[in-house]
Amino acid sequence: MFHNKRNTVISSICVFGALLFLAPANPAEDNSSLRAYLPKLERILKENIVSFWVSKSLDKKNGGYTINFGPKGDPKGPGTKMIVTQARQVWLFSRLAHEGYGSKVYLDAADLGYRFLIDKMWDQKHGGFYWEVDATGTQKLKPKKHLYGQSFALYAISEYYLASGKKDVLDFALKFFNLLESRSHDKTYGGYAEFFNEDWTTPPADEISYMGSTPGLKLMNTHLHLLEAMTTFYRASKLPLARERLIELINIETSAVVRKELAACTDKYDRDWKPRLEGNYSTVSYGHDIENVWLLIDACDAAGISNYPFLDLYRSLWAYSLKYGYDDDKGGFFYTGRFNQLANNRNKEWWVEAEAIVSSLQMYRLTKDPKYLSIFEQTYNFIEKYQVDWESGEWHATISPDGRPQGDKAQPWKAGYHNGRSMIECARLIKSLAQ
Repeated sequence: MFHNKRNTVISSICVFGALLFLAPANPAEDNSSLRAYLPKLERILKENIVSFWVSKSLDKKNGGYTINFGPKGDPKGPGTKMIVTQARQVWLFSRLAHEGYGSKVYLDAADLGYRFLIDKMWDQKHGGFYWEVDATGTQKLKPKKHLYGQSFALYAISEYYLASGKKDVLDFALKFFNLLESRSHDKTYGGYAEFFNEDWTTPPADEISYMGSTPGLKLMNTHLHLLEAMTTFYRASKLPLARERLIELINIETSAVVRKELAACTDKYDRDWKPRLEGNYSTVSYGHDIENVWLLIDACDAAGISNYPFLDLYRSLWAYSLKYGYDDDKGGFFYTGRFNQLANNRNKEWWVEAEAIVSSLQMYRLTKDPKYLSIFEQTYNFIEKYQVDWESGEWHATISPDGRPQGDKAQPWKAGYHNGRSMIECARLIKSLAQ
């Protein structure tokens, strides 16, 4: 009997010890260690990212921003002006002002871009924003409408209102929202039709859109950015219909775009949300999946909805990307991979790493699981070592599997939004956790 009691005591001690080993670290200690990253994040934001864009991109002659610089930040000419990155720069400067990083300088920079959007890129006859114009804004190079571009315009204008408080900006945002509601919202199947002619009619079924798909398809990518746009527009407007659309987009991004058997998202869908998985469509973008998680967290916060019913989904999306797309050796996430296979595109894109550290901190905030803190630290260390270019400014677009930087610092698809937002959001989250 004594022998049995002794074994029971020993077993209990072992179990207790194992539980101690498996238990999450003390959140207070973790939060304290996080504070060390705050000055690093703000230094990258101010001295590497923002200094690059303020010194190089403001086109005071034509309005808007010059976004055309080579691998070392060398000018490559005036370039063109595309709605996605023009709007992203308006958003960045507005967000900097809104967050209190120097309101006058950044509000002026945001106003420069906002004026170019509404004076040169807005279709005065049919409404909506052209996809691409020349550097002066006088030539319409790609005049058709795509909701991916429209989403960033709504995102930028809404943030500019939050930063400036200008009523005319909010009035314009409301007008724009109502246009999108009447022209592109799909009242039958939910979400938004995406690609239109200049006059908002539907292009031929076999035409390739500006996003590389046919007009009838809906993209997870487009609806992901409509989600962030609607989040900010609702915060700006408090419009009940905007909250309805925000909840609709939350439902789409937590259900329709998720392949339940994989616990991963795919990008292409028919109008009724039937997934298209043929050919290269059966690919997982790890960056979009983990970006989706934190944008959903933020959207639920804005809509006043609890995130906890979605927590299993968030964990599952993270688990899939960690299993197939994470670099356990150097930290950071690879680009894409086929279903249930290790990543086949093992480049590391600046935007993927930027979104990963925001999402990992948001997951740590919700769960207090130190796993997400470790991923934040490893990925941040990768960014600091490989992605940030202290010599020429900004971040390298791509880091190849052998560690070589590639790509231009600024081009129609690369501006200061992903990495600038990442530094702002991570700093904000760390300050909040430290309190």
